[in-house]
Amino acid sequence: LSSKPKISGQILNPKTLQADHTVYSVARLNREARQLLERGFLNLWVSGEVSNLSRPASGHIYFSLKDENAQVSCAMFSRQNRKINFQVENGIQVLVHARVSVYEPQGRYQLIIEHMEQAGEGLLRQRFEELKQKLSNEGLFSESKKKPLPSLPNTIGIITSPSGAAIRDILNILKRRYPLARIIIYPTRVQGKNAEKEIINALNLATQANVCEVLILARGGGSLEDLWTFNEESVARSIYECPIPLIAGIGHEIDVTIADLVADQRAPTPSGAAEIIAPDANELKQKLESYERRCLLKLKQLWSGVSENFSQIISRFERSKPSSVLQQLEQKVDISTKQLIRAISVELEKKQYNISTYNQRLKYTSPSALVANNFVLLNNLQKRISLIGQKKIDQKNQFLTLLENKLNAVSPLATLERGYAIINTADKKKVIQNSKKIEIGQEILIRLAKGELRAKVIKKNN
Repeated sequence: LSSKPKISGQILNPKTLQADHTVYSVARLNREARQLLERGFLNLWVSGEVSNLSRPASGHIYFSLKDENAQVSCAMFSRQNRKINFQVENGIQVLVHARVSVYEPQGRYQLIIEHMEQAGEGLLRQRFEELKQKLSNEGLFSESKKKPLPSLPNTIGIITSPSGAAIRDILNILKRRYPLARIIIYPTRVQGKNAEKEIINALNLATQANVCEVLILARGGGSLEDLWTFNEESVARSIYECPIPLIAGIGHEIDVTIADLVADQRAPTPSGAAEIIAPDANELKQKLESYERRCLLKLKQLWSGVSENFSQIISRFERSKPSSVLQQLEQKVDISTKQLIRAISVELEKKQYNISTYNQRLKYTSPSALVANNFVLLNNLQKRISLIGQKKIDQKNQFLTLLENKLNAVSPLATLERGYAIINTADKKKVIQNSKKIEIGQEILIRLAKGELRAKVIKKNN
């Protein structure tokens, strides 16, 4: 703004103003101040506490955004606040995306709110935007740095959780579309503590092994907090430094992470990543068959042209009767014909070999071959189980025999074999050990090694 004329205790006549002094009206001052602020502060993210909330009938929202040291007036018009998915009230912490302006009639400095989030998710969103801008400035998202994906990869590496739905979807699609590929799974957590380190370790392991031609980094959908592992700077830099082409399939189609932006290609979902990287085996077979038909057609055309030229040459020489030259040419034609037939045979053998190879590979990956292999494996397991079971039975029998021998060694029956006897009461309820506990005339039962005797006491010596 131009400087105002100084007034030092005297009445200033407007006629005495210098040519380079400009007198502003209040309206003009407020208008130009608003224009200056709006041009100088665009797309600001500001966090603070809501206070002095007002909701007039117009549907607009007016409030102050404050922290411990200051506050600023805010206005959010109805077309923007319809998008808010939480209750705005005094005392809550929010993160707003706004532009700076001036309310001209009152000369009041204010923020015009375009978007508002609660502080938790809002701070994550702010961190996301800051890291996104930082890495973009460093060129990590540059299209010129992205590596092309292989068209027919022999080995595909998958970095994801081994227990999530993403790995099942990817494997099902790869098995259906491209069963010839070798799959290597690098299991890792995709959320929570240590997930960041595990993903980086998996990328390093795949790089050191150097057997995969392409990598798929994937996980299912979730909130911004759930997907935050893929917004970490260390993960983004590891993806950027990975020499193997990498496709990211993280979350749902609307979810975009830093890892998606750094990857060589982004897929909307884990299943989409598998479909992008895996060609359709049926389409490949159709292409091979088409190439074979085109080669045969081309060879027939060449053969037809050679035969026609040969016929023309024969006709010309027959008219001129150059017998010696004709003989040489006939020999040359014979040699050329043999070479052509040999070349045709070699080319046909190559094509047939390729077709046979692909058919054989498809045969090995067919369900019937897998079922047969599983039956063989099942029979082997049954035999092993039977052998192990028999071994266990033999061990238990030996143990029982040992126990039986020990029991026999301490059994009173063994004592009977040596000529001793056991004397019980007649009802077998009590063993008699003391003659004082039996009466004259009482019946007793004598148990021998073989058999029993029933007797009556006629005399006792205590």
